[in-house]
Amino acid sequence: MARLILVMTSATLVDRPSETPDRERQGERLLRSSAKLSFNPTVDVEWDAEQRPDVFYAPPAFSSLYGTGLWEEMSEAQRVQLTKHEVASIASVGIWFEEILMQMLLRYAYDRDLTRKDIQWTLTEIADECRHSIMFATMIKTLDAPNYGVGRLSHELGRFFKTISNNVLTFAGTMYVEEILDSFQRDAMDDESLQPIVRQVSRIHVIEEARHIGFAREESLRALAKTGRLRRTYNRLMMGLLIRRSTNALIHPDVYAQVGLDPKQAAKVARKNPHWKATKARAAKSVLAFFDECGLIGPENRWLLRNAGVLA
Repeated sequence: MARLILVMTSATLVDRPSETPDRERQGERLLRSSAKLSFNPTVDVEWDAEQRPDVFYAPPAFSSLYGTGLWEEMSEAQRVQLTKHEVASIASVGIWFEEILMQMLLRYAYDRDLTRKDIQWTLTEIADECRHSIMFATMIKTLDAPNYGVGRLSHELGRFFKTISNNVLTFAGTMYVEEILDSFQRDAMDDESLQPIVRQVSRIHVIEEARHIGFAREESLRALAKTGRLRRTYNRLMMGLLIRRSTNALIHPDVYAQVGLDPKQAAKVARKNPHWKATKARAAKSVLAFFDECGLIGPENRWLLRNAGVLA
């Protein structure tokens, strides 16, 4: 019985007392920001906005086939449709990871004192992510696109990842996926030549995710400060696997079939496309610089990042 009580106590008192005031201040600031500027996508997105057939859904230069022979062979209508389905595919990856993240954050909060402001912020972030997932799903349906998902293997690996994830993996993983989405959406939300629905969804996600990314950054640094050599090696490997899997899943091969291309051939062209690799590397540049600075990139995962096309 004494051992059980000890285990339960150690599972609950997981933060250093000296860190609590800083976390409380951070949580209070984030809660104030959330109260001032949050959205309800059900009413804050004009879901019935006209989708003109000649208007792109993402900047053409962001397409996985841009700059290739296949892109040159496609009609303008095919190119527009390709960007639509690529946006839907990326949104489905966002849903996949947000569902994983919500479960990891809830497990994080379960072991901590809910009267603390930073833990109340954690639950607020879960509520945000729930709305974002619904928003992405509604956008996919409004675009009349399939829910592409990430494939069976990635789906099952996500189930495993959320079960074994520690604080470093939870918050560093959050930073990576959200920073990638944020990079694409920052350009989209300010581009008046794009479809209004995509611009509105991008704007909401960018504004609210800024708080999530800031919180994840601080928690990543706190968790890394407690990491020894063996755990650091483990974290690097797991982060490499997450980065490779999530990045390679951004564009589902089935999107190419939607515009009359052979999925296998087009996917192969996209994988080798230097322009698409450069686009992904640009999207990941900031977060990977942070990972490199705090020791999350090393020989254990550098090869995985190269395979994902985000590291030269």
